[in-house]
Amino acid sequence: MALGFYITGKGFTQEKYDTTLGQLEEAGAGAPDGRTSHVALETDGEIQVFDVWESQAAFEAFGATLLPILTAAGIELNEPMVARVHNEIKG
Repeated sequence: MALGFYITGKGFTQEKYDTTLGQLEEAGAGAPDGRTSHVALETDGEIQVFDVWESQAAFEAFGATLLPILTAAGIELNEPMVARVHNEIKG
């Protein structure tokens, strides 16, 4: 069952988001297994993320790489909102 994750936090600027993407690429996690969709949204200079993952386990496996990168950058994440995906329309 696919899950949607809406993630917000403090200090996640556009610059830090772009840097994080580069670090994930370097770590071999730029396109992680189990993630089917990724959208970065910007409001008032802060990035929010909406991802669709195949499972909670896939999301958590990615977190093992992502969280140390975010912590080192001083980004404080809120607890993600998680919901079962009922339908996804592409295009």
